[in-house]
Amino acid sequence: MLQNVGTVDRVIRIAAGLGLIGATMLGYIGPWGWIGVVPLTTGVFRFCPAYWPFGLSTCPMKRVNGNR
Repeated sequence: MLQNVGTVDRVIRIAAGLGLIGATMLGYIGPWGWIGVVPLTTGVFRFCPAYWPFGLSTCPMKRVNGNR
């Protein structure tokens, strides 16, 4: 599967998703916090459908034939 979410982006997405879901479950915020499922899922699978149509990626560039 295509990956377009890099390491730093992935960590931020997972942390934000877990934070929103956790805050909802603890009653700090309302049910809108379940939207945290979206960044959590995109971080776990390393694919963001919103990046795809624009050709965006936060993954590091791959080397081709030893070139940088």
